[in-house]
Amino acid sequence: MKIIVCISHVPDTTSKINFINGDSEFDTNGVQYVINPNDEFGLTRAIWFQEQQGATVTVVNVGGPETEPTLRKALAIGANDAIRINANPKEGFYVAQQLAEVIKAGSYDIVIAGKESLDYNGGMVPGMIAGILGYDFINSCAGLTIDGTKATGTREIDGGKETLTASLPIVIGSQKGLVEEKDLRIPNMRGIMTARTKVITVVEPIAANINTKAVHFEKPAPKSAVKLIAADNLDELIHLLHNEAKVI
Repeated sequence: MKIIVCISHVPDTTSKINFINGDSEFDTNGVQYVINPNDEFGLTRAIWFQEQQGATVTVVNVGGPETEPTLRKALAIGANDAIRINANPKEGFYVAQQLAEVIKAGSYDIVIAGKESLDYNGGMVPGMIAGILGYDFINSCAGLTIDGTKATGTREIDGGKETLTASLPIVIGSQKGLVEEKDLRIPNMRGIMTARTKVITVVEPIAANINTKAVHFEKPAPKSAVKLIAADNLDELIHLLHNEAKVI
């Protein structure tokens, strides 16, 4: 069984976010990058299949050389090999086209990609990959088992959960629940040292149109000052809620 896990290189949530060039570009200076959390849940599940069912696990991302530390962390966690598509991931459909080409060439049985990335939250790429390749697709997947060529996935829906079955090959949109946070792998020293010697295969992108672009970024408005009201002054509280907050 061959599994490929799509990895996004995203800013750590503790990083201070700024924009440059008239708020049209993200400022990468001083930003710490990590594996996209939804991708990491998928990678951890893939490593479980590696250990329990003899799967081989490849990680892939679209990005420049600056993303290689993130790929090496995935190798240190336990992935067998890594591929970097040497392109700027400017928009979802472009990224999906690049990934689909690598997936098709590698004849992978299971494609795991986070249901959305932490930075742009587009939620597009896994479904687009499935559409381009004609694979079955389970999004928001919070449980996955494989029996031969049959996949059984559980996804969260409003008011409950839904269990689906499909035949391989399949695309999975992963999220928390596929594994729990306590099950995420921390690379050990042996894994880190082994990852340093592994070759990251670099492939050039295929020709593809970029149809959308980011025009402007805007930070959320700063929070206003808090007004404290005495516990016995209900009239003032009601007045502020009605006339200023306008919530009643």
